[in-house]
Amino acid sequence: MPRPHNSPRPPRYDAAQAVSDLSSADPKLGKLIERAGPFTMRVASAQSPFEALVESIIYQQLHGKAAATIHRRMIESFAPAMTLEAAGTGAHPTPQQLLDCPNEQLRAAGLSKNKMLALRDLAAKTIDGTVPTLAQIRRMSDEAIIEHLTQVRGIGRWTVEMLLIFRLGRPNILPVDDYGVRKGFALTFGKLKPTDKVTPMDLPKPDVMHRRAKKWQPWCSVASWYLWRACDLAKPASH
Repeated sequence: MPRPHNSPRPPRYDAAQAVSDLSSADPKLGKLIERAGPFTMRVASAQSPFEALVESIIYQQLHGKAAATIHRRMIESFAPAMTLEAAGTGAHPTPQQLLDCPNEQLRAAGLSKNKMLALRDLAAKTIDGTVPTLAQIRRMSDEAIIEHLTQVRGIGRWTVEMLLIFRLGRPNILPVDDYGVRKGFALTFGKLKPTDKVTPMDLPKPDVMHRRAKKWQPWCSVASWYLWRACDLAKPASH
């Protein structure tokens, strides 16, 4: 599950109301909420969609530490092109700068060919308006955001759902393809025990999750967060 940064803050929706509504609507989920404790999720929405997606692309299929290093190196490689004030502040390159820079610069930061192509496509689609600005995206519906952003090479529905939950603080997102959410669902509503080895047969199908989630509207993001917690609770305590 992504860890938001950039001075994280609580989401703008009423989390106490969400927890209360979910516990009433679905007693089994209510038991999980009771065990997991307060809703402590934080969102970081200061980044533009372009900056957040640059980071998402770099982090795909990499361990956090390695991805963070590549991300930092890439941003630092643009310092000479920045104005004197912006250089040295870790200022993010613009879409045009990313589009114009040589492949060697991105390769030297540690980016694969696929990720370079994805970043250039993201930059081009930000310039042509396919990727909205932060001001525009805040006024768009969840599905409209998914439709726009999944047009970018290397950006799938799951990546946009993580952005909606952890960057934009949208309250009603259910990422049915997320392994942790599916495992948490199986632990909470299925027959999966914390000590069991998880097999694909144990994990719920999207239609099963959507059916149950009708009870969770309009707070599916909060329910999803608790399903991630179910996975944490299932881990053996370290001594």
